[in-house]
Amino acid sequence: MSEAVTHSAPAPLARPELLASLDPLLREWLPRQRWFAGKGRPVTGFSLVAAVELLPPTSPLGLIHLLVCAHQPLTAAHGASPQPGDCYQLLIGVRDVLPPHLAPALIGHLEDGPLAGRTVYEALYDPRPAGVLLEALRSGARVGDLRFERDLRQEIREDLVPRLVTAEQSNSSIVYGDTFILKVLRRIVPGVNPDLELPLALAREDCARVPAPAAWMLADLDAETYVLGVLQPFVQGATDGWELALRELAKGEDFTAEARALGRATAEVHTSLARALPTVTLGHHQMAPLVDTMTERLEAAAQAVPALRPYAPGLRTAFEALADLSAEGHTWTAQRIHGDLHLGQCLRSPDGEWSLIDFEGEPSKPLAERRMPQPPARDIAGMLRSFDYAAHSLPPAAGSSRTEGTSEPPASGWADACRAAYCAGYAEVSGLDPRTDPVLLRAFETDKAVYEVVYEARHRPDWLPVPLAAVRRLAASS
Repeated sequence: MSEAVTHSAPAPLARPELLASLDPLLREWLPRQRWFAGKGRPVTGFSLVAAVELLPPTSPLGLIHLLVCAHQPLTAAHGASPQPGDCYQLLIGVRDVLPPHLAPALIGHLEDGPLAGRTVYEALYDPRPAGVLLEALRSGARVGDLRFERDLRQEIREDLVPRLVTAEQSNSSIVYGDTFILKVLRRIVPGVNPDLELPLALAREDCARVPAPAAWMLADLDAETYVLGVLQPFVQGATDGWELALRELAKGEDFTAEARALGRATAEVHTSLARALPTVTLGHHQMAPLVDTMTERLEAAAQAVPALRPYAPGLRTAFEALADLSAEGHTWTAQRIHGDLHLGQCLRSPDGEWSLIDFEGEPSKPLAERRMPQPPARDIAGMLRSFDYAAHSLPPAAGSSRTEGTSEPPASGWADACRAAYCAGYAEVSGLDPRTDPVLLRAFETDKAVYEVVYEARHRPDWLPVPLAAVRRLAASS
């Protein structure tokens, strides 16, 4: 049975003293986490945004919920002054001694402060604190600044056994009894988070392609609401689209039927979002800033990655063609979209049905930008680029390598066939084939490929030939 949290505001710890004692431990631990966004810059300190005791920290097992702002210099240059940085959600477990099975969760041992002599650790590794979160969600608890809400139409049993998902993610996830999955957001910003907003809107439209939220965690601070986590049904036995595509590709199996089905699923989500939330018409005045932003990203990317520079003039024509079309009076419909769609954001259930997940959008972008209506072609371009990445994922043939000059995918034609099937499936539901607007689709594909070039140059140089191959194709299609 899950442990209950106190529904009234708990007696506070000496919170400044607690944070001061945690400071040296968090400076070492936080930058090592996959979801920490400020890599490459030292953490120079922390400021406390909120602290709530979910289990008394002076008891044998304590649980503290923290929102902390990590201070980092604008650059790593010596002498740069610390700046208030990103806000992170931390769930800190407190024990006298950490059991061996929780060793990977260790943050450190406190030497001073109100919990001197205790051990602190990442609580999500521990089934007991994870059960506390489920009970709070199930009961609709209010604890200090934290508010737990739920959809009463969905049953949440209290005996579900939690396990932390250890795969690398930009957030953290706990699966409860293969029935629900709780996504715990790590980098927190105030406002309406699309990762809750859009699935709730789709649930109102009875869109079966997205698991409907069963419960969610919020924080109310200084007249602002922060979304902290979302509990959704767990698709048991599902395979994500990236893993499935790679598996079928390695076996030499055809993937076009799945690509077509995925296109239909994407169109169902788009049409449901268009019904649930307002749409807007983009004319010349609305498209001009969008084109300018794409062009600016290209120019910045060409400065950052010399290998992109020879193709920049050809790529620029994709944006110029879109600007010309809008100047001629062409208009487009914009709506809420997924915002970061690729094969890894799609789940195929054992019965063959596709679902879309993770509607947070690109976390590096401001929340207001992620919530702006966009042409559906942005999502479609993301998926088309994902098929291209999958095709390049096979190991190069013996005696060859991924080099800029020889970057054709080993499975020749596989990506093209999947791209065509995906667009055809999309048209079956939406009534509009994305390929009938080649200027818009090329512009968004180009913008995505430019982003990929910068990302790979910074993080995975061996993969740089993959987006460069797309860049050459897109530049030559001018």
